Amino acid sequence: MLKVENLSVRFPSRFGDITAIEDVAMSIAPGEIHGLVGESGAGKSTVGAAIIGLLQAPGYVATGSMSLGETDLRNLSLVEAHHLRGKRISMIFQDPQTSLNPLMRVEDQLIETIQAHEDISASDARKRAVDILEEIGIKNASDRIKAYPHQFSGGMRQRVVIALALCTNPELIITDEPTTALDVAVQSKVLDLIRELANSRKIGFMLITHDIGVIAQIADRVSVMRRGKVLESGTTRQVLGDPQHPYTSALLDAVPPLDRKIDRFRMPDEEKQSHGKDAGDAAEAWLLQGRDADKIGLQISGLCVEFPGVRTSLWRKPNSFTALNDINFEVRPGSILGLVGESGSGKSTLAKAITGLVKPSSGQMILGGQELPNGRQRGRGHPSRQMIQMIFQDPYSSLNSRHRVGRILSEPLWLYGLVDDANERRELSAAMLNLVGLEPDAIDKYPHQFSGGQRQRIAVARSLLARPRFLICDEPTSALDVSIQAEILNLLKDLQAKFGLTILFISHNLAVVRQMSDDVVVLRNGKIEEYGKGQTIFENPTADYTKELLSLTPVLPKNWN
Repeated sequence: MLKVENLSVRFPSRFGDITAIEDVAMSIAPGEIHGLVGESGAGKSTVGAAIIGLLQAPGYVATGSMSLGETDLRNLSLVEAHHLRGKRISMIFQDPQTSLNPLMRVEDQLIETIQAHEDISASDARKRAVDILEEIGIKNASDRIKAYPHQFSGGMRQRVVIALALCTNPELIITDEPTTALDVAVQSKVLDLIRELANSRKIGFMLITHDIGVIAQIADRVSVMRRGKVLESGTTRQVLGDPQHPYTSALLDAVPPLDRKIDRFRMPDEEKQSHGKDAGDAAEAWLLQGRDADKIGLQISGLCVEFPGVRTSLWRKPNSFTALNDINFEVRPGSILGLVGESGSGKSTLAKAITGLVKPSSGQMILGGQELPNGRQRGRGHPSRQMIQMIFQDPYSSLNSRHRVGRILSEPLWLYGLVDDANERRELSAAMLNLVGLEPDAIDKYPHQFSGGQRQRIAVARSLLARPRFLICDEPTSALDVSIQAEILNLLKDLQAKFGLTILFISHNLAVVRQMSDDVVVLRNGKIEEYGKGQTIFENPTADYTKELLSLTPVLPKNWN
């Protein structure tokens, strides 16, 4: 159905053409799921953009051929390419929140897409849209179709995006990281849906992802890319079960196992393992300066968080929503506690309650023997503001794009009155960049000049410059590929061991939680389903919900035979 041969894409620059992908070849049969894996910058998304005709200017296809059935994709006029896009080839992007128009109802977006490619009445288009929503598993589709995107959960929004891709009966769907931001339960449902559509409608799928576990679970064939080239291609069983290229083997080694705990993550580039080991001595000395020998812990008892509902009448009291209900657990001093659960379980709400961004309805939080005040009672001068720092999920949005790295890093130093001299703040910021494995000259650059993994290292450096004692990591690696994830997790492990940090590690990736955590809390619908030692929970879970999450986690089969 799809055949690509010797495809090369280049981007002109003042220093000459930059080759993004070179001599890429692949084919996809009807009903086949072809996985495309590799690190960030490997060229995976560029391949998909070239096929569907969405290359960003001034990028252009330099060489090669692309055909969809009998149609030569390179020789289409602009009008022909416009009609083919969405009709015969559709695309599902990574973030459903940004793929859907927030000002339009789902109904209008589906009808608009159908009518753009077919001569059909609005009523017939609506009927088809309802049928598609029912087919992809949205209950009460005739009513739900009237909702806006923000009224759906993340998994439901992704289903709506899939419905948009399906509504014109395409032959090929390109999916670019469709499950990256989803928890394992929702991810499993979306992957099952993709597999079902491939089988029932004989749609070909190009599945672009950095999650090798997902590829092992669903893909028929796989191509491994690096630096714009396909290093290895074949059936999933051949490539992942018996890799022939050293890079493929290294990628598989970087995947965190679910069945055992390892000391460190292995990375595809061996030189990365020693990067920055002897650097950052000044930052290390500063972090240890004046620190008490005793590590601090966090005790939470009876914590409840309620959000007021929307008032629908002047005479009727709005119903409140309970986000957290009677939460009790302890983060032992100097340990890492993993917090897992599906979307909407209350993980981020708990983190916000600890940092004072959300006011609890009841309960008590004690950090290092001192009770934490609620919400706004915790002013800027309160010691906990400095002692508790947070690393957010998205390094793109957590750093101010208009500020240089030096200003971003120095902010905690002057905010908490730790360093008065501007030159000293700059020197300390440069030393901290060394400590987290970045070159000191990064201090004069902007966040957009770094990769996702480098940006997350900058976020780690910023949090450390506040001299925290308690660190909250909210999905710090969910948007990163497997090799960069290994780098960041190794960095966090080293920092935790060296500086005695107490860490609350929030993630929906159970394999990562197993590698990082001493203790684990399993959260569901605002309540604790299971709490205990990490090894015990992963090897002998008692809650049915924990067993379900473990069974849904994509893993590499031990034996492909």
